[in-house]
Amino acid sequence: MTALKTNKVVTITLNPALDLTGSLDALKVGSVSLVAQSSLHAAGKGVNVAKVLSDLGADVTVTGFLGKDNPELFHQLFTEIGVKNEFVEVEGATRINVKLVEADGQVSDINFPGVQVTAEEIARFEETLFRLADTHDYFVLAGSLPGGITAEQCAAWIEKLHQQGKKVLFDSSKAALRAGIDAHPWLIKPNDEELSDFVGEHLETPEQCQVAAQTLSNKGIENIVVSMGADGVMWLNQGEWLRTQPPRMNVVSTVGAGDTLVAGLCWGHMQVMPKHDLLRFATALSALAVSQVGVGLTSQEELENIKLQTQVSELYPNTNLDKN
Repeated sequence: MTALKTNKVVTITLNPALDLTGSLDALKVGSVSLVAQSSLHAAGKGVNVAKVLSDLGADVTVTGFLGKDNPELFHQLFTEIGVKNEFVEVEGATRINVKLVEADGQVSDINFPGVQVTAEEIARFEETLFRLADTHDYFVLAGSLPGGITAEQCAAWIEKLHQQGKKVLFDSSKAALRAGIDAHPWLIKPNDEELSDFVGEHLETPEQCQVAAQTLSNKGIENIVVSMGADGVMWLNQGEWLRTQPPRMNVVSTVGAGDTLVAGLCWGHMQVMPKHDLLRFATALSALAVSQVGVGLTSQEELENIKLQTQVSELYPNTNLDKN
Protein backbone atom coordinates (compact mmCIF):
# COMPACT_ATOMS: atom_id res chain seq x y z
CA MET A 1 0.00 0.00 0.00
CA THR A 2 1.32 3.44 -0.92
CA ALA A 3 2.23 5.59 2.08
CA LEU A 4 0.16 8.75 2.47
CA LYS A 5 1.62 12.14 3.27
CA THR A 6 0.71 13.72 6.60
CA ASN A 7 1.53 16.96 8.38
CA LYS A 8 0.30 15.82 11.80
CA VAL A 9 2.77 14.85 14.51
CA VAL A 10 3.00 14.73 18.31
CA THR A 11 6.25 15.54 20.10
CA ILE A 12 6.69 14.26 23.66
CA THR A 13 9.07 15.98 26.09
CA LEU A 14 8.83 14.28 29.47
CA ASN A 15 11.58 16.36 31.07
CA PRO A 16 11.72 19.81 29.41
CA ALA A 17 13.99 22.60 30.54
CA LEU A 18 14.55 26.29 30.39
CA ASP A 19 17.93 26.61 28.71
CA LEU A 20 20.16 29.34 30.12
CA THR A 21 22.73 29.77 27.35
CA GLY A 22 25.87 31.85 27.76
CA SER A 23 28.44 32.73 25.09
CA LEU A 24 32.01 33.31 26.22
CA ASP A 25 35.54 33.24 24.86
CA ALA A 26 36.69 30.26 26.92
CA LEU A 27 35.41 28.45 30.00
CA LYS A 28 37.80 28.74 32.95
CA VAL A 29 37.10 25.69 35.09
CA GLY A 30 37.55 26.44 38.79
CA SER A 31 37.72 30.18 38.17
CA VAL A 32 35.53 33.09 37.08
CA SER A 33 34.31 33.08 33.47
CA LEU A 34 32.68 36.16 31.97
CA VAL A 35 29.67 35.63 29.70
CA ALA A 36 29.40 38.06 26.78
CA GLN A 37 25.82 37.21 25.78
CA SER A 38 23.08 35.20 27.45
CA SER A 39 19.55 34.01 26.78
CA LEU A 40 16.86 32.07 28.63
CA HIS A 41 14.43 30.13 26.48
CA ALA A 42 12.05 27.18 26.55
CA ALA A 43 13.74 23.97 25.43
CA GLY A 44 14.01 20.24 25.83
CA LYS A 45 14.67 17.78 23.03
CA GLY A 46 11.05 17.26 22.04
CA VAL A 47 10.35 21.00 22.23
CA ASN A 48 13.29 21.66 19.91
CA VAL A 49 12.01 19.02 17.48
CA ALA A 50 8.58 20.65 17.58
CA LYS A 51 9.99 24.06 16.67
CA VAL A 52 11.87 22.74 13.64
CA LEU A 53 8.89 20.67 12.48
CA SER A 54 6.65 23.71 12.80
CA ASP A 55 9.11 25.76 10.73
CA LEU A 56 8.96 23.03 8.07
CA GLY A 57 5.17 23.23 7.92
CA ALA A 58 4.04 20.44 10.20
CA ASP A 59 0.85 20.48 12.27
CA VAL A 60 2.46 19.86 15.67
CA THR A 61 0.96 18.96 19.03
CA VAL A 62 3.29 19.06 22.04
CA THR A 63 2.88 17.12 25.26
CA GLY A 64 4.81 15.98 28.31
CA PHE A 65 5.15 17.52 31.78
CA LEU A 66 5.55 21.21 32.65
CA GLY A 67 6.07 22.68 36.11
CA LYS A 68 3.22 24.95 37.22
CA ASP A 69 5.61 27.46 38.78
CA ASN A 70 7.25 28.70 35.56
CA PRO A 71 5.39 27.71 32.35
CA GLU A 72 5.26 31.22 30.84
CA LEU A 73 8.18 30.95 28.41
CA PHE A 74 6.85 27.62 27.14
CA HIS A 75 3.36 29.04 26.60
CA GLN A 76 4.89 32.02 24.79
CA LEU A 77 6.98 29.77 22.51
CA PHE A 78 4.06 27.46 21.70
CA THR A 79 1.98 30.49 20.67
CA GLU A 80 4.82 31.97 18.60
CA ILE A 81 5.50 28.79 16.64
CA GLY A 82 1.85 27.80 16.31
CA VAL A 83 1.78 24.40 18.00
CA LYS A 84 -1.05 22.88 20.04
CA ASN A 85 -0.21 22.66 23.75
CA GLU A 86 -1.25 19.41 25.43
CA PHE A 87 1.37 19.47 28.21
CA VAL A 88 0.27 18.23 31.62
CA GLU A 89 1.14 20.86 34.22
CA VAL A 90 2.51 19.41 37.46
CA GLU A 91 3.53 20.68 40.87
CA GLY A 92 6.89 22.46 41.04
CA ALA A 93 9.13 24.28 38.58
CA THR A 94 10.51 23.13 35.25
CA ARG A 95 14.28 22.78 35.59
CA ILE A 96 16.86 25.23 34.28
CA ASN A 97 19.80 23.78 32.34
CA VAL A 98 22.97 25.74 31.66
CA LYS A 99 24.76 25.67 28.31
CA LEU A 100 28.10 27.45 27.98
CA VAL A 101 29.16 28.02 24.37
CA GLU A 102 32.82 28.87 23.83
CA ALA A 103 34.22 30.83 20.89
CA ASP A 104 35.55 27.64 19.25
CA GLY A 105 32.05 26.11 19.26
CA GLN A 106 32.63 23.78 22.20
CA VAL A 107 29.56 23.44 24.43
CA SER A 108 29.52 22.52 28.12
CA ASP A 109 26.15 21.32 29.44
CA ILE A 110 25.13 21.47 33.09
CA ASN A 111 21.83 19.60 33.36
CA PHE A 112 19.73 19.71 36.51
CA PRO A 113 17.14 17.15 37.64
CA GLY A 114 13.56 17.70 36.54
CA VAL A 115 10.24 17.76 38.33
CA GLN A 116 8.99 14.82 40.40
CA VAL A 117 5.75 13.58 38.87
CA THR A 118 3.05 11.76 40.81
CA ALA A 119 0.95 8.74 39.86
CA GLU A 120 -2.06 11.01 39.32
CA GLU A 121 -0.07 13.28 37.00
CA ILE A 122 1.22 10.26 35.07
CA ALA A 123 -2.35 9.02 34.64
CA ARG A 124 -3.34 12.42 33.21
CA PHE A 125 -0.44 12.25 30.76
CA GLU A 126 -1.37 8.71 29.67
CA GLU A 127 -4.95 9.81 29.02
CA THR A 128 -3.64 12.70 26.91
CA LEU A 129 -1.14 10.57 24.99
CA PHE A 130 -3.55 7.84 23.98
CA ARG A 131 -6.30 10.32 23.17
CA LEU A 132 -3.84 11.91 20.72
CA ALA A 133 -3.10 8.45 19.33
CA ASP A 134 -6.68 8.36 18.04
CA THR A 135 -5.86 11.10 15.52
CA HIS A 136 -2.08 10.93 14.98
CA ASP A 137 0.29 8.36 13.45
CA TYR A 138 3.69 9.98 14.12
CA PHE A 139 5.12 10.47 17.62
CA VAL A 140 8.54 11.84 18.57
CA LEU A 141 9.61 10.89 22.11
CA ALA A 142 12.83 12.69 22.93
CA GLY A 143 14.95 13.47 25.95
CA SER A 144 15.48 12.27 29.49
CA LEU A 145 13.00 11.16 32.14
CA PRO A 146 11.82 13.17 35.16
CA GLY A 147 11.63 11.78 38.65
CA GLY A 148 8.72 9.40 39.14
CA ILE A 149 8.93 7.80 35.69
CA THR A 150 10.99 4.67 35.17
CA ALA A 151 12.65 3.57 31.95
CA GLU A 152 10.31 0.57 31.93
CA GLN A 153 7.25 2.82 32.15
CA CYS A 154 8.48 4.88 29.21
CA ALA A 155 9.13 1.69 27.24
CA ALA A 156 5.58 0.50 27.95
CA TRP A 157 4.19 3.65 26.31
CA ILE A 158 6.35 3.05 23.24
CA GLU A 159 5.21 -0.57 23.06
CA LYS A 160 1.54 0.37 23.36
CA LEU A 161 1.87 2.94 20.57
CA HIS A 162 3.68 0.31 18.49
CA GLN A 163 0.85 -2.16 19.06
CA GLN A 164 -1.55 0.50 17.79
CA GLY A 165 0.47 0.81 14.59
CA LYS A 166 1.98 4.19 15.43
CA LYS A 167 5.40 5.33 14.25
CA VAL A 168 7.47 6.30 17.30
CA LEU A 169 10.76 8.14 16.73
CA PHE A 170 12.68 7.63 19.98
CA ASP A 171 15.72 9.72 20.90
CA SER A 172 17.03 9.16 24.41
CA SER A 173 20.05 7.71 26.20
CA LYS A 174 21.26 5.51 29.05
CA ALA A 175 18.56 3.46 30.86
CA ALA A 176 15.68 4.96 28.89
CA LEU A 177 17.35 4.02 25.60
CA ARG A 178 18.15 0.52 26.81
CA ALA A 179 14.57 -0.18 27.85
CA GLY A 180 13.03 1.64 24.90
CA ILE A 181 14.99 -0.30 22.31
CA ASP A 182 13.16 -3.47 23.35
CA ALA A 183 9.77 -1.75 22.98
CA HIS A 184 9.83 -1.65 19.16
CA PRO A 185 10.25 2.05 18.42
CA TRP A 186 9.94 2.73 14.69
CA LEU A 187 13.11 4.85 14.57
CA ILE A 188 16.02 5.48 16.94
CA LYS A 189 18.81 8.02 16.49
CA PRO A 190 21.72 7.36 18.83
CA ASN A 191 24.87 9.38 18.29
CA ASP A 192 28.22 7.62 18.39
CA GLU A 193 28.64 8.29 22.13
CA GLU A 194 25.19 6.95 23.00
CA LEU A 195 25.77 3.90 20.83
CA SER A 196 29.11 3.30 22.57
CA ASP A 197 27.38 3.51 25.95
CA PHE A 198 24.74 1.04 24.81
CA VAL A 199 27.18 -1.63 23.59
CA GLY A 200 29.60 -1.05 26.46
CA GLU A 201 32.68 -0.24 24.38
CA HIS A 202 34.18 2.84 22.80
CA LEU A 203 33.32 3.02 19.11
CA GLU A 204 35.92 5.02 17.22
CA THR A 205 35.05 4.56 13.54
CA PRO A 206 31.92 4.67 11.39
CA GLU A 207 32.50 1.00 10.59
CA GLN A 208 32.38 0.08 14.27
CA CYS A 209 29.20 2.11 14.69
CA GLN A 210 27.73 0.28 11.72
CA VAL A 211 28.40 -3.12 13.28
CA ALA A 212 26.94 -2.03 16.62
CA ALA A 213 23.83 -0.65 14.93
CA GLN A 214 23.30 -3.87 13.00
CA THR A 215 22.94 -5.77 16.27
CA LEU A 216 20.00 -3.51 17.13
CA SER A 217 18.18 -4.35 13.91
CA ASN A 218 17.55 -7.82 15.36
CA LYS A 219 15.21 -6.17 17.87
CA GLY A 220 12.69 -5.27 15.19
CA ILE A 221 13.56 -1.58 14.90
CA GLU A 222 12.71 -0.52 11.36
CA ASN A 223 14.99 2.52 11.18
CA ILE A 224 18.34 2.88 12.95
CA VAL A 225 20.04 6.21 12.36
CA VAL A 226 23.50 6.91 13.77
CA SER A 227 24.67 10.52 13.88
CA MET A 228 28.42 11.02 13.88
CA GLY A 229 28.78 14.79 13.94
CA ALA A 230 31.04 16.10 11.19
CA ASP A 231 31.43 12.53 9.88
CA GLY A 232 27.81 12.51 8.78
CA VAL A 233 24.87 10.18 9.29
CA MET A 234 24.27 6.46 8.68
CA TRP A 235 20.81 4.92 8.26
CA LEU A 236 19.90 1.23 8.35
CA ASN A 237 16.47 0.37 6.92
CA GLN A 238 15.29 -3.07 5.77
CA GLY A 239 18.85 -4.38 5.62
CA GLU A 240 20.07 -1.50 3.47
CA TRP A 241 22.59 1.10 4.61
CA LEU A 242 22.87 4.70 3.46
CA ARG A 243 25.46 7.21 4.58
CA THR A 244 25.58 10.96 4.12
CA GLN A 245 28.54 13.31 4.35
CA PRO A 246 27.66 16.99 4.77
CA PRO A 247 30.04 19.77 3.78
CA ARG A 248 32.38 21.14 6.42
CA MET A 249 30.52 23.83 8.31
CA ASN A 250 31.61 26.86 10.28
CA VAL A 251 30.46 25.56 13.66
CA VAL A 252 28.86 28.25 15.82
CA SER A 253 27.01 25.93 18.21
CA THR A 254 26.06 22.25 18.21
CA VAL A 255 23.08 22.89 20.54
CA GLY A 256 19.97 21.37 18.97
CA ALA A 257 21.74 19.77 16.00
CA GLY A 258 20.66 16.26 16.98
CA ASP A 259 17.08 17.41 17.60
CA THR A 260 17.10 19.09 14.19
CA LEU A 261 18.22 15.82 12.60
CA VAL A 262 15.31 14.01 14.26
CA ALA A 263 12.90 16.67 12.99
CA GLY A 264 14.30 16.31 9.47
CA LEU A 265 13.98 12.53 9.55
CA CYS A 266 10.42 12.80 10.81
CA TRP A 267 9.39 15.39 8.21
CA GLY A 268 11.03 13.44 5.40
CA HIS A 269 9.08 10.32 6.33
CA MET A 270 5.84 12.27 6.80
CA GLN A 271 6.29 13.73 3.30
CA VAL A 272 7.18 10.30 1.85
CA MET A 273 10.49 11.49 0.41
CA PRO A 274 12.61 8.93 -1.49
CA LYS A 275 15.24 7.45 0.83
CA HIS A 276 18.30 9.17 -0.65
CA ASP A 277 16.51 12.54 -0.71
CA LEU A 278 15.21 12.04 2.82
CA LEU A 279 18.60 11.39 4.38
CA ARG A 280 20.23 14.18 2.38
CA PHE A 281 17.52 16.60 3.54
CA ALA A 282 17.74 15.63 7.23
CA THR A 283 21.54 15.73 7.21
CA ALA A 284 21.64 19.14 5.53
CA LEU A 285 19.07 20.49 7.99
CA SER A 286 21.23 19.34 10.90
CA ALA A 287 24.37 20.78 9.28
CA LEU A 288 22.63 24.12 8.94
CA ALA A 289 21.78 23.98 12.65
CA VAL A 290 25.43 23.98 13.75
CA SER A 291 26.09 27.18 11.80
CA GLN A 292 23.63 29.22 13.86
CA VAL A 293 22.66 30.10 17.42
CA GLY A 294 19.21 28.85 18.35
CA VAL A 295 16.98 26.11 16.98
CA GLY A 296 14.90 26.41 13.82
CA LEU A 297 15.00 26.75 10.04
CA THR A 298 16.56 30.17 9.48
CA SER A 299 17.25 30.09 5.73
CA GLN A 300 15.60 27.90 3.12
CA GLU A 301 18.13 29.15 0.56
CA GLU A 302 21.09 28.10 2.70
CA LEU A 303 19.45 24.72 3.36
CA GLU A 304 19.17 24.11 -0.40
CA ASN A 305 22.83 25.08 -0.83
CA ILE A 306 23.95 22.60 1.85
CA LYS A 307 21.77 19.87 0.32
CA LEU A 308 23.59 20.28 -2.99
CA GLN A 309 26.91 19.73 -1.19
CA THR A 310 25.75 16.74 0.89
CA GLN A 311 26.92 13.40 -0.51
CA VAL A 312 24.84 10.23 -0.22
CA SER A 313 26.33 6.77 -0.65
CA GLU A 314 25.20 3.19 -0.20
CA LEU A 315 27.07 1.01 2.28
CA TYR A 316 27.44 -2.74 2.49
CA PRO A 317 26.66 -4.60 5.73
CA ASN A 318 29.76 -5.17 7.84
CA THR A 319 28.60 -8.13 9.90
CA ASN A 320 32.07 -9.68 10.05
CA LEU A 321 34.01 -6.50 10.71
CA ASP A 322 36.45 -6.82 13.59
CA LYS A 323 35.32 -4.28 16.17
CA ASN A 324 38.60 -4.27 18.07
